[in-house]
Amino acid sequence: MRLEPPASDDPRDVLRALRAAVLGAGPAVALGGSDLPAEVPPGTAAVVTTSGSTGVPKSVVLSRNALISSAYATAARIGEGSWLLAVPATYVAGVQVMVRALLADHEPAVVAGPFRPEPFAAAALGMASHADGVRVPRFTSLVPAQLQRLLDAAEHDDAVVQALRSFEAILIGGQALAPSVRERAEATGARIVRTYGSSETSGGCVYDGVPLEGVRMAIVDGEVRLSGPTLADGYLGDRERTASVFSTDADGTRWYRTGDGGEIRDGVLHVTGRLDNVIVSGGVNVSLDRVEAAVRGIAGLESAVVVPIPDADWGEGSAVVVPGIAASRERALLAEIRDVVDAAVGAPARPARVVAIEELPTLSSGKPDRASLRRLLGEGGPKPRD
Repeated sequence: MRLEPPASDDPRDVLRALRAAVLGAGPAVALGGSDLPAEVPPGTAAVVTTSGSTGVPKSVVLSRNALISSAYATAARIGEGSWLLAVPATYVAGVQVMVRALLADHEPAVVAGPFRPEPFAAAALGMASHADGVRVPRFTSLVPAQLQRLLDAAEHDDAVVQALRSFEAILIGGQALAPSVRERAEATGARIVRTYGSSETSGGCVYDGVPLEGVRMAIVDGEVRLSGPTLADGYLGDRERTASVFSTDADGTRWYRTGDGGEIRDGVLHVTGRLDNVIVSGGVNVSLDRVEAAVRGIAGLESAVVVPIPDADWGEGSAVVVPGIAASRERALLAEIRDVVDAAVGAPARPARVVAIEELPTLSSGKPDRASLRRLLGEGGPKPRD
């Protein structure tokens, strides 16, 4: 099967290409990648290439069946209707918004350009609420940073409040959602659904900790593994990586190794963080995802990012990067953060620095660019730890 990029990264061009790839006999769509082969395995609908937060590129092969299975499973869980595209069209979350819209036979509304609350609200409120006298539910998909910007705007803009309330469900994925942000959203009247998944699972496949129909979960050696019809075929041109991440058990079931730690309690998945996002500080393993979760529980620090830094005394330490605060607050804030992290994770996990930054660097997906932050802080070194 041929692999071709859309005419441009404009969402409308991507939508046209996906319509041909998913619903017709058109070529598979190359999204986000360059120098890819012209031919891909039969049945491929899209190849989604991302660098992720670590900067390591990967080209994920998604079949037509996987994308359609994911879209139908989502509709079975939250309902079918019209969709607003507010995430990048070239990322898997954007792809799924468009596939769901295509299968529901509703042209998706599109928020183009850099994300801002006002255009989002205008697009949301401009969506048709009825078709042929029948109510059409509205849905959208966002990352936590977008939701937080909308909530901040909603404090002084009634149109944003109305827009948030207009959706039957707002899917939130891509990274962990701070509990305080979810509480703010629900207090505003927004109906939030947390999703968990990745490009390798055709997007979110576990909603509020419960797998979609056909998806299975397992914990093996502390790692979350997922199975089901939404799994990608693998990584284009990288058999070794495919074999290391996708495996088939003795029963013939194919599993995806997520690289995330977690546990399943009463059928609900609880993700604890990346297994490789761990530092060794003074001989103690410290999960930076757990540290970040504790920090984001502090009012006003919901967007903080925790990154590793070298430490002359302890080997490795961590820094908390906080956008939108004055540098004069760093010392006082560090004391508060260290107390909170000490209580939640333990003394060895206490961060060594707080770094005030005007604005977090982000990837085009809206996620924090952690690789950029590591480079930024790598040469500065930590402040002394008490």
